[in-house]
Amino acid sequence: MKKMENSLKQQNRQQKIKAPRRSREPRWDKLDNTAHLFPVIAGDDMTNVYRISVTLKEPVIGDTLQRALDMVLPKFDGFNVRLRRGFFWYYFEENGKPAPEVKEEAAYPCRYIIQHRNNSYLFRVTYYKCRINLEVFHVLTDGMGGLNFLKELTYQYLRLSHPKLREQEGDRLSADTSLNLEDSFLQNYKKSHAKNYRSERAYIIKAPRLHSQEFGVMHGYFNIPQLKSVCKSHGMSINEYLVALIVWSIYQGYLHGAITDRPIRAAVPVNLRPYFNSVTTKNFFVVVSAEFRTEKENYTLEEVLQIVKESLRAQITKENLEDIFSYNVSNEKNIAMRAVPLSIKNIAIRSVYTKTALANTTTVTNIGNVKVKEVYEPYIEMFQAFLAMSKGQLLKGTICSYQDTLVFTFSSVLKNPIVQKIFFRTLAAEGIDVQIESNGVFYE
Repeated sequence: MKKMENSLKQQNRQQKIKAPRRSREPRWDKLDNTAHLFPVIAGDDMTNVYRISVTLKEPVIGDTLQRALDMVLPKFDGFNVRLRRGFFWYYFEENGKPAPEVKEEAAYPCRYIIQHRNNSYLFRVTYYKCRINLEVFHVLTDGMGGLNFLKELTYQYLRLSHPKLREQEGDRLSADTSLNLEDSFLQNYKKSHAKNYRSERAYIIKAPRLHSQEFGVMHGYFNIPQLKSVCKSHGMSINEYLVALIVWSIYQGYLHGAITDRPIRAAVPVNLRPYFNSVTTKNFFVVVSAEFRTEKENYTLEEVLQIVKESLRAQITKENLEDIFSYNVSNEKNIAMRAVPLSIKNIAIRSVYTKTALANTTTVTNIGNVKVKEVYEPYIEMFQAFLAMSKGQLLKGTICSYQDTLVFTFSSVLKNPIVQKIFFRTLAAEGIDVQIESNGVFYE
């Protein structure tokens, strides 16, 4: 009966929100340089979907959230698209269908997004209690672009829920919300022919996994001033410290202080917008790798922290970041490569991806400190984010902060949360108060 009611409800909504009749050809757009990878490698086991969530101080009402999405989506050309397959490249085409249906969360997160079951859209919106979840297929945008959209969706939801806010703010987008669709890779690349990424295989965690389709999530909440004090004592930034700490936790949890012939590497995506004065809502990031090689037994925590810090600082310079993406763009712009049919390109892309994916043990990404308009602050409790798994990487970490609280989120399909335990216990031993929350999959 409930399924029938939901079906009728969706039919009624689609009748009310009919797509406008087109008097022109639908708008289309190219994929950015990084986005070319994701349609080729995505599937049920490697979805390339990430989640960004906002927790409100009040329960979320599904119908109101649906109205908010219906109102916001038409304003974002970068989300209002479907993915098409051309002869030489994939491309985006304007999507004229109603927004995807907002649903109460009832499954594990970061599942593969099947376009034809989602009104041809490449993102989904769900809710659970006080939390709004935005899940995005990485082909659309990176975490910064996803956050840009989620904030506006949240603002609109709060305005619909609180008429006084709507009277004050109206339904316009915030002045600091970007709608820019520039391919900043193409705009900023320099001619380069030198490969500038790692392909040497890293240490890969091999351990029992959770049951099929299960997905473990564990959040750790810290006080930022307290965390900064500890990082300062080690001469590190928060990002460097937390990346190094996950490397230490893998070293302790799986190598137990022993020597291995393969390095532990943490892939660290770097947001390029601050380096190149970009406000694009498309993907604009590159990945560097924090590397730790075991040349002796029983490294101390301090030794691992300093090795990882030096590894990151040597790579995160504007010149090096520019070299990394310029190499990738030069391949895209290669005339011979452009003339190759997509089916053949896909074979080459998969081969290159496999080598680079296995060059890292894990990934740690930082969404940064999320700021919202002051008028909405009283209604918002926290933001969180996490990543789906990828080839060879069965555990990942995501950093996100709001006001004076930072949340480090582990996403994993490994059955034993040994890395998480060592990570949070080490923080506690360093004098940091930790609050832990999980989706319960590790305790079943």
